[in-house]
Formats: sequence, structure tokens, C-alpha cells
Amino acid sequence: MTTFLTGLSAFPITPADANGKVDTMALKRLLAPLVAAKVDSIGLLGSTGTYPFLTRGERRRATDAALEETNGKVPVLVGIGALRTDETIALAQDARAAGASAGLLAPVSYTPLTDTEVFEHFSAVAAASDLPIVIYDNFATTHFRFSAELVGRIAHIPGVVAVKSTAPQPDLVADHLRQLRERVPPGFSVGYAGDWNVTEALVAGGDAWYSVAAGLFPKACLAIVRAAQAGDAAEARRLDAAMQPLWSLFKEFSSLRVMYAAAAITGISDAAPPRPVLPLSDAATDRVAQVVKEMSIS
Repeated sequence: MTTFLTGLSAFPITPADANGKVDTMALKRLLAPLVAAKVDSIGLLGSTGTYPFLTRGERRRATDAALEETNGKVPVLVGIGALRTDETIALAQDARAAGASAGLLAPVSYTPLTDTEVFEHFSAVAAASDLPIVIYDNFATTHFRFSAELVGRIAHIPGVVAVKSTAPQPDLVADHLRQLRERVPPGFSVGYAGDWNVTEALVAGGDAWYSVAAGLFPKACLAIVRAAQAGDAAEARRLDAAMQPLWSLFKEFSSLRVMYAAAAITGISDAAPPRPVLPLSDAATDRVAQVVKEMSIS
């Protein structure tokens, strides 16, 4: 299995101004601690990175800045999702030309897509881009639900190397992982997102954690991953329990809004989320600040 498809993948926000121009210096400030912490990969332009809100040109600027900052020290996975297949292919080609290690492909749509349409979309992008592709399964944002059968079909497309799936509830995750393992090729990476449920997915044998929190707090998240990788489920669960106040904020306000607030609180970026998404209220921001302070997470 490719090494960068295991362990911790950190997903930072993409700071940008009100016109959607990426603040590359702020982005580099966000990435530097991730490189220093030695995360296993960085998920640039993920859902937390607000990829659908950015033009192709700004996405390329962000990718170039990220590859310059990481300088080969940490693999960078780049979100390439777009409404049209031809646009997605162009974004995948941009990511490959910039030096990205893989593309994160979510089936973005306005009209609900069928399984056949999604399969053909992945086939076309993989064939035309020569970029390793990670299936980006995020029903909360795309409203497309991947079945285990569809993941298995797409996993056999040449160039598709991994799946990033949303972790189900802890009592369901082992069965979910088993169903995927039965359908994907040997050595195919099965990783999970949804920070508040991922520890149990790692304990069950998931290969990677695609983490929103790690975009600002890589050390705390790495500790959970390394404990799970060492087979110390009790320690992984203990560390996860310490993160519960943050997970509660994620569930109440959305991880996207919380991470923008936390980035401002920690002094790394004062960027606002892209409109129409609004920043948290002052009262909610105070709650985020209190949690960050009390947990001393880093």
C-alpha cells in the first residue's frame, strides 16, 4: 500500500478574501506546522478547504503554494471535484502538473447522479489525468451516497487507489470496513473522515484518518493515530475522549465554521468562510476559544 495513503491526512482551511482570492501566505502559515508535525499527508482543497467556492486559477495558486511550502516533505492530496467532467479532468491535470501525490474526487452535482454516471465520471478522470485518484465519499456535502458495491467497482478502475469514507457510528464501523474490504482490490487503502467517529474506525483497522481537526491540531490527532497503529486501543480511545469537546462543537456548528474560528483564535488566519457561509457568532466563537484553551490542543 502506498505510504501516504495510511496514517493521518490533515485537512486545513483555504484562507481567501471576499472575492475568492487565496491568501497564499496565510495558507503557508497553516501548512508549516503540519509539515513540522510530520503528518502523513495533507489534504488540500478538501471540503474544509472550500474547493467548490474557488475558481480553477485560485485552486492552482493554492496548490502551487502548498507544494512550495511542503517542498516534497509531505505528500499533498488535492481536491479536484467539480460539476462537469471536463472541468474535473482539467483540475486533475493541474494537480498532477503541480506535483500533487493524488486527487480527491467527490461527485459534485446539482442534478442527482446515478451510480453509472459516477462510475463513468471516475473512469474518465482517471484515464485522462494520469493522477492517482482517491474516492471522496462525503454525503453531507455532495448528497450522493456510495454503496460498498459502487466503491468496489470504482476501486478497480486503473489509477483509483483509495477511498475516503465518512465513518459511521462506532457500532457500525467494523461491518462497514468489512464490506469495503471484501470489494476493493488487495492493497487498496480504506480510510475514514468524520473526526468524532474515526478513532473506532482506526481501531477496527482503517488505514487512514482524513482529519479536519488535524488541519490546526496535528499533534493531538497524530497521537490518536499512532496509538491505534500500535494496537493500543485503550490509549487511542483515551486521547479521543479528550477531544470530545471539540467534536461536540463540530457537530453543533459544523467543522468548517469551527475551524475558521479556531484559525482566527490561534492567530494563524483571520479569513472568513466564503459567502454565503457566515462566521460563527461572537458567543459561539467564545465557546470555541474556551475549548481550545482548556484542551491545550496543538
